[in-house]
Amino acid sequence: MQSRAVVVVGVGVMIAVTSGCASSRSRPAPFPLPPVAPAPAAISEGLAIPMPELRDGYAIARTALALRGIPYRLGGTTPQGFDCSGLVQYVYALNGLGLPRVVRDQYRYGATVKLDQLEPGDLVFFETQGGEVSHVGIAIGGDQFVHAPNSRGQVRISLLTSGYWADRAVGARRLVATPTDTQ
Repeated sequence: MQSRAVVVVGVGVMIAVTSGCASSRSRPAPFPLPPVAPAPAAISEGLAIPMPELRDGYAIARTALALRGIPYRLGGTTPQGFDCSGLVQYVYALNGLGLPRVVRDQYRYGATVKLDQLEPGDLVFFETQGGEVSHVGIAIGGDQFVHAPNSRGQVRISLLTSGYWADRAVGARRLVATPTDTQ
């Protein structure tokens, strides 16, 4: 059920206000993303990119957690559907940091982190198709990460130490400030 109200503001200006049922489950339109900076030339040369301005890893993790349940969509970069690198790009953009679109380019950003030293907001990379890095997730702490796993799934939390993911983990990168970085 919807109701409409007309409010008169000043002379000759009307504003129509529409309210919907509070039980509506529609998702709001996505926030506009900040522009993504073009990938530096070093990416095409396979060099590691220096760490950009540091961000709060806990804010990154909270943003990723808020997107749980959104369906997987190959090539997806919005809350209508995400693939793994689209999710990472979107989460970081909402937190003011532009990243490249594809996993192999995201793997070249930031500082290398050992898998046993992950902090919230770190990116965790996997080889799921053999050969090179092909999947990415966002560490949230406690051996967990948020990711968009496959066409049968949705954005969710998985354990890094589960057999499947532990066997395929190949590295991690830090692009955000953590409590251990600032001490």
